[in-house]
Amino acid sequence: MSQAFNTVDLFAGPGGLAEGFAAIKDEKGKRPYRIALSVEKEPSAFSTLRLRSFFRQFEGAPEAYYAYISGKITKDQLVAAHPREWKAASEETAMLELGTEEATAWLDPKLDEISAKAKTGTILIGGPPCQAYSLVGRARNRGNQDYIPEADHRHFLYREYIRILQRLEPVAFVMENVKGMLSAKVSGESMIDRIVEDLKAAGGTPDSYILLPLVADQRSGHARHVIRAEDFGVPQARHRVILMGIRADVFARSGIDLEMSPSLTSRPTRRSVASVLTGMPNLRSGLSKTADSPEAWRQAVVRAFKDAAAACRRDGGWLAEVAQRLAGYSREIGAATDLPPRSSTVVTPLADNFLAAWLADDRLLALPNHESRGHMQGDLARYAFAATFAEVFDRSPKADEFPKDLAPNHRNWNSGKFADRFRVQTWNGPSTTVTSHISKDGHYFIHPDPKQCRSLTVREAARLQTFPDNYFFEGNRTQQYVQVGNAVPPLLAKQIGEVLLRILS
Repeated sequence: MSQAFNTVDLFAGPGGLAEGFAAIKDEKGKRPYRIALSVEKEPSAFSTLRLRSFFRQFEGAPEAYYAYISGKITKDQLVAAHPREWKAASEETAMLELGTEEATAWLDPKLDEISAKAKTGTILIGGPPCQAYSLVGRARNRGNQDYIPEADHRHFLYREYIRILQRLEPVAFVMENVKGMLSAKVSGESMIDRIVEDLKAAGGTPDSYILLPLVADQRSGHARHVIRAEDFGVPQARHRVILMGIRADVFARSGIDLEMSPSLTSRPTRRSVASVLTGMPNLRSGLSKTADSPEAWRQAVVRAFKDAAAACRRDGGWLAEVAQRLAGYSREIGAATDLPPRSSTVVTPLADNFLAAWLADDRLLALPNHESRGHMQGDLARYAFAATFAEVFDRSPKADEFPKDLAPNHRNWNSGKFADRFRVQTWNGPSTTVTSHISKDGHYFIHPDPKQCRSLTVREAARLQTFPDNYFFEGNRTQQYVQVGNAVPPLLAKQIGEVLLRILS
């Protein structure tokens, strides 16, 4: 197929969906999806999005790009070196708050232009913000006596997606959201029922779009649209609702049986945390609320490991091996002559060939976004215990398995509501879902190596999300974490785009 589909990405975040679609090549080596427009409102995510659009203007990114993401030149110098490509990236990206009058006034003529130039047709992708649908968000809202679901505009941002779907009339769409969408209700009405009905009717008739499940299994109802990312080569247990629709007339011409439509192919081997973190440069954590230096860190961590070991011994024999290892690590760190840094740009190979083919880039001058955050002294002991416990038992400890002396001063610690308050990402399985909460404190994302005694870096989280190593995240570290946590894994997006292409071809 020589003509590319003009693809519009809404609520794009840092661009995970578009990255996967844009990476696809057809049997002739051509790219069937041309990203015509990506829209995001958050400034740091938008900056990342535009930079990646610039990257895609080249078949092979220029040396100036690698110099920029390694900190050798400024953004202004990068733009000055390649003004034509930067101009193209600027035309393909827009920082807009969708649903506002200002955004609509700018966007609609742009959509009409994209549609008019699309000889093959257009594709619409994106995921409206999920805070109102997520289980965590809903629990938080229930605790707010003034919260009125019907007044929360986030419940209805999908309507802007529908409005644009109606205007663009694409040959197909892909819409992503959290699994909590399946159970969300407003005024007693199921949101997923309403959304599915609106999507199917977006072409003007009740069944103008045909919704096809992306996985071939025995699930029924809306549950058949839940994608488990770990089944498809992503080293992360991420379950999301992904709705793929084909315009009815296009699907009729495809000749595909509705019950036999193409679907994602599961991988026989699940990728693990070790698949992407093994061999990465070791880092030490920082110290928060106190002076930070390598020697100060050594003293703090030696004390943390000793405290954790002593707490294990006081809690009885079942933690004896954990206590023994903690004591050993305390001695090892105390005697070390070369402590790891807080950040590293060293580029190291990946052991997993399947993921290396997607993530690695041998042109990288430096590995970006790999810097640890700071932790408080009390949390260092909990991190040390949790990671060492996971090393012994191959699972993260629950709250009731923490030694009493390591329990945080938290009124709900023993309530059962925070059983995974401190959670280690174990080496031998996929990580838990990387979410924007990683920007808060890192307690849910503890590194599996006890001696590093820290939470994951942005780059480590990005690898678990399958962002290529040359994908640079703009903004401060907190903003970078949020971008990574909110994104669609690009490697999964690529496979979705390939399924869609098999139907459209």
